[in-house]
Amino acid sequence: MKPAADLIITNANELLTLSGNSIRPKTGKQMDDLGIIKNGAVAISKDKIIACGNPDEVLEDVLKTSDTVEINASNKVVMPGFIDCHTHLVFAGSRENEFEQRIKGAGYLDILKSGGGIFNTVRATRAASKEELIKKSLKHLDTMLKFGTTTIESKSGYGLTIEDESKQLQVMKELNKIHPIDIIPTFLVHTTPPEFNSKEEYIDLVINGMLPEMKGMAEYCDVFCEHDVFNPDQSRQILNAAEKLGFKLKIHADQLTDTGCAQLAAWLHSTSASHLDHISREGIDALANSETIAVLLPGASFFLGSDTYAPASEMISRGIAVALGTDFNPGSCPTESMQIILTLACIKMKMSPAQAINAATINAAHAINRADIIGSLEVGKRADIIILDVPNYKCIPYHFGVNLVYNVVKKGKIVM
Repeated sequence: MKPAADLIITNANELLTLSGNSIRPKTGKQMDDLGIIKNGAVAISKDKIIACGNPDEVLEDVLKTSDTVEINASNKVVMPGFIDCHTHLVFAGSRENEFEQRIKGAGYLDILKSGGGIFNTVRATRAASKEELIKKSLKHLDTMLKFGTTTIESKSGYGLTIEDESKQLQVMKELNKIHPIDIIPTFLVHTTPPEFNSKEEYIDLVINGMLPEMKGMAEYCDVFCEHDVFNPDQSRQILNAAEKLGFKLKIHADQLTDTGCAQLAAWLHSTSASHLDHISREGIDALANSETIAVLLPGASFFLGSDTYAPASEMISRGIAVALGTDFNPGSCPTESMQIILTLACIKMKMSPAQAINAATINAAHAINRADIIGSLEVGKRADIIILDVPNYKCIPYHFGVNLVYNVVKKGKIVM
């Protein structure tokens, strides 16, 4: 008996299935394959895709009833929802004053050393109640959803105490219950708080106090590996301890300088390494010989006024799996839009539109270990789908600065 469809999307000018391989992320020439079906259709029952292909095939495979909702996607692109695999969603306060300081010449680390930067956000986040953080985060999630993001990874790191890091992760848990976007929680060891006399003293607290407390609250542990923050040896110490407790690993690597943390990520078999703007030749070699995914964040380079971006084209040519994220945060990339990230990836990192779309969907799903259920339009996968009011996929990064989303379907339900 044919399954009954709750929702059918038909007549898509381009249906981007991104199908192929959910076991491994796309690399090399696979990054230019979007699995396009012209005049495509997709049928959904409950929260799952039950048919995908041309309209005749789809209608043969499913039962269309009087209750079936139909969306005509004529002259539009239908694709998986964006997966933002690197965000700092939960925080209080704002840092527009630092934006002006940077325009006048202040550097990111200069602002940090003067007590600004992350510490501004730490003070505000510590002072905020859970209810205040939930209210603020919901607004950001609503914006993300409007712009086509259906799943995110969210990091803590603005509390720097057991109580306040727990508060951020508890907020993520509550948000997961009340908002359509799925949130994958990460405990981020962001920096040493000013009340500690040494990094070693804080690292001891992280390993012996914070990590055991965050176990079960966060899926991943991440460390900001950078000069004057945590060096590779200190980062390795933290991540080794996290892995022993069952955390999956991520790392902020080589954002501002070449620290050798790309090599560390590969050596640790980290799920992903983020930023990589200053990655060395040795770092590229290490990632090319590993399964670690390079999560590139061109929005941060752009907003910080940097002329240095991760060498995406070289990474792809070397067979490194590349994903994209916003790095949404109050200091270095306050945007919720994955659409603008695709534009920056094309212009600043010379990725093709197809490569950028693969990086923002199926490869981003791999970067959070969810490619078996999201990231492509295939039978049996979850129905997280967006419809964009453009005639072809190349228009997505081309027509920038506006919201191109026409519909958002999350878990089979129309939510926008």
